[in-house]
Amino acid sequence: MRVLCIFPVSILSEFYRMSLSNKQLAFVGALRTITTTSPVSRQDLLLAANSLGQKFPPAWIVKDDARHAGRGKFHMPELQTTTTPVKTVVVAPVVSVAKTKVAATPVVASTMNFQAAAILGMTGGDRSSLIPNVSPEYVAWGHYSDIEKIISTRLFAPIFVTGLSGNGKTTMIEQICAKMKRECFRVNIVPETDEDDLLGGLRLIEGNTVWQDGPVVNAMLAGAVLLLDEVDLGTEKIMCLQSVLEGKGVYLKKVNRWVTPVNGFTVVATANTKGKGSDDGRFVGTRVMNEAFLDRFDYTYEQEYAPRGTEKKILIKAMKKFGLEDADFADMLTTWSEMNRDLFAKSGIDEIISTRRLINICKAYAVFGVKHKAIKMCLARFDAATQKSFYDSYMKLDAQVAEDAAKAAAAAAAEANPTAAAAATAKATSNDVPF
Repeated sequence: MRVLCIFPVSILSEFYRMSLSNKQLAFVGALRTITTTSPVSRQDLLLAANSLGQKFPPAWIVKDDARHAGRGKFHMPELQTTTTPVKTVVVAPVVSVAKTKVAATPVVASTMNFQAAAILGMTGGDRSSLIPNVSPEYVAWGHYSDIEKIISTRLFAPIFVTGLSGNGKTTMIEQICAKMKRECFRVNIVPETDEDDLLGGLRLIEGNTVWQDGPVVNAMLAGAVLLLDEVDLGTEKIMCLQSVLEGKGVYLKKVNRWVTPVNGFTVVATANTKGKGSDDGRFVGTRVMNEAFLDRFDYTYEQEYAPRGTEKKILIKAMKKFGLEDADFADMLTTWSEMNRDLFAKSGIDEIISTRRLINICKAYAVFGVKHKAIKMCLARFDAATQKSFYDSYMKLDAQVAEDAAKAAAAAAAEANPTAAAAATAKATSNDVPF
């Protein structure tokens, strides 16, 4: 009996990648941080080599005649990230052993589609390389230098960063990657996130069943930083990452394939809690996380809000970005937020003003040019009592803004009831006339 073995053909770059050693894959990952276009120049190869501590471009590229693409240019199909239609090919028939029945099994192809992964929500950086853009207004503070040092070693050292919302946890990781020109695969965890979302799964593409690697596997093969954002929103389904958090790789059981991480791969998780849930209900949806999962993180950093001086620098840089700078306003806002957080820490109030909310106030001020309006707009997310309490506390600090707000309120009242306003003005004028 003859059996036809039918399997889909994957993209050329994937075939090249499958034949590379871990060391060669590490070089491809380093090269991708420099360019994603083939052919590449000898200078690009040298830069990638230097980033890995090597003095010269690897011989497996420059000595391979098949890769030469002209003077000082080399073909690197491993960098290609476009999706190629999957076709079905019939392989030469195989003669089976007598009385043995062999079932033909379709083999699914693994695709490395980094651009698609970017569109599905990685970082705010370049879509071609997933290196975040450097933010000129970013101010480094807190645990920035520690985490930068850890990531710069290219050692596998998972980090857990926890802290209240809006204090810059995720931005810090992205800006470290931007500064170091490291690819950052940002995955936002939600209760529905599972193995299929993280590691990959079978997809139907043009009538063919195709395996597509998930963001975790892509990050491992690129030697990149995997950023698990809001990880405490995940359920037990994210336990599929246990072996990944040990740095040992992961077995993709659906396609019988073992993936070993390339040098430089590491994991950073951010969360609003320490994995113990939220007792006060502030972070609804966060869960008590598996202790074995949490124990696989080498380091845990608890990030508070920035000190007043640092936060003022953050606001001034944000104001410059928005086109309306006012150092006095930034000083008042940070004084106000510091008072608010002190009361919150003492359980005097139930809500807190985050750095993100202060930046939103600066943006609203740039748009409307009215401070008290900007403050009111950005306090609207709170209940009425909290809005009034926060607004009044600011007005007690800033007499000029309080005066402007009072004038604006009087003008609005006059516009709403011009008859009453005219009568009040007439009465005031008559009182000034001497008898």
